[in-house]
Amino acid sequence: MCIQKVRSVKMRTMHLPRPTLCRLMHNVMVLNETTYTDKGEKLEKGRFVSFHHATFWVGNAKQAASYYCDKFGFESVAYKGLESGHRDRVSHVIRQNKIFFVFQSALNPGDQEMTDHLGKHGDGVKDIAFQVEDCNFLVKKAKEQGAIIMKEPWIEEDSYGKVKYAVLKTYGDTTHTFVEYLGPYRGLFLPGYMKPLFKDTLLSKLPPVNLNFIDHIVGNQPDDEMVPVVEWYQNCLKFHRYWSVDDKQIHSNYSSLRSIVVANYEETIKMPINEPAAGKKKSQIQEYVDYNGGPGVQHIALNTSDIIQSITSLKSRGMEFLMAPDTYYDQLKEKLKTAKIKVKEDLKKLQELKILVDFDEKGYLLQIFTKPVQDRPTLFLEVIQRYNHNGFGAGNFKSLFEAIEYDQDARGNLTVYTADRKEQRYY
Repeated sequence: MCIQKVRSVKMRTMHLPRPTLCRLMHNVMVLNETTYTDKGEKLEKGRFVSFHHATFWVGNAKQAASYYCDKFGFESVAYKGLESGHRDRVSHVIRQNKIFFVFQSALNPGDQEMTDHLGKHGDGVKDIAFQVEDCNFLVKKAKEQGAIIMKEPWIEEDSYGKVKYAVLKTYGDTTHTFVEYLGPYRGLFLPGYMKPLFKDTLLSKLPPVNLNFIDHIVGNQPDDEMVPVVEWYQNCLKFHRYWSVDDKQIHSNYSSLRSIVVANYEETIKMPINEPAAGKKKSQIQEYVDYNGGPGVQHIALNTSDIIQSITSLKSRGMEFLMAPDTYYDQLKEKLKTAKIKVKEDLKKLQELKILVDFDEKGYLLQIFTKPVQDRPTLFLEVIQRYNHNGFGAGNFKSLFEAIEYDQDARGNLTVYTADRKEQRYY
C-alpha cells in the first residue's frame, strides 16, 4: 500500500477512538500483506546484535532450572546466590549451545516486587536481553521516543572483564535488558556469576537434544493493543515490520489471531506480537492474557538443524507436545504433490512425531509446540527447523489452534463470547 493511501485513511479516521483507529489502520496496512522489505533507516550508531538471554521469574529457581535441564537438554553453567555474596535473589543459568536461560527467585520474604509479579503472572519470562553495541546511544534514542528506562546504563565487572547494561520497559511487566561487552569477556556468563554448586550426573545419561539458538520470542497482547506495541518497537528501538498475518488468514472454526513480527535492522532478532481477534469462542491468545494477568511472553522458539532427532530425544525425556490429527498429514501429502519444493524428511516420521510442515515456493519449515510448561496455560516452547523459509508457520496456525482448543476444552476454557463480550461456559 502506498504511503499516500495510508495517510488518507488516517485523515478520515482521526476522530475515532484509538483502539478503533488502530484496528482500522491494521486492517488497511496488513490485510493481504505478509512480508516487508523496507527495513527503515539504519541507526547511525549502535546496533542490536542478537538475543543474549531470557530471564524467568519463578517461585523456585533451582527446581525450574533442573526441569529445563532434565526435560529440554540444557546444562547448568553459572550461579549467583548466597554463596557468591548475593543476599536478595538467586539466579541459576542454564545453556544449550547459544541459548541461555536465567531462572531467578527471591531469597527473602520481603521481596514485594517479585512476590507481586508471581502472584499476578505466575512463573514466566520477565526479561528478554539483547546483546548490543553502544548501549548509551541506544538508550538515548529510545528515551527520545518516550521509552521508559527502568535502569539507566551501568557497568559491572569482575576479573574476567566488563559489561554495560541498561533496562527498558516494554509490553506489560516485561522488560528488555541491553548487554554490551566492553572488550572480551571470558567468564562463565556475566560478571558476578560463579560455577554451579551441583552437577547432575543423570543428565549425561540422557539423549542430547541439540537446540542451537533462539529463533524468535512471541509476545501476546490484549485485543487492540498489538499495533501500539509494534509502534513502540519501531519508534524506540528502530525495529521494522518483518512479517504479518491477520484474522482473515489465521483462524479456526472458533477463534483467530492477528500477528505482526518486528525485527532489528540485521534481522537477527525477531519478535512476533500477537493479539486475539473476535471469534465464536475464546481465542488461545485471550486465554493467555486472562491467565497471565495481561500482556507477556507467550512462547520462545528454539532452532534446531535436525528436528526429528531433537523431538525424538525430547519425547524420550518426557516432554509433552501438542498433537496434530492424522487428517493434517493426509492434507499435507496432497498439497505437497503440486508444491515446487520437496520435503527431505520422511513424512511418516514427521507424522509419527506430530511435527508440522509449512512451505512456500522457495522453501519450508518444520515446527512443533510443547504444551504449557507450568500449570497456568501461559508459557510454552517451540522447536523449529528452517530450509530457506523465513515465515512463522502461517499454514499451520489452523491446525495449531485446533490442537490448542482441544486442550482449552479439557481445561474448561473454550468459552463462548456473547454480544456484550461476557463469557459463557461451553459444554
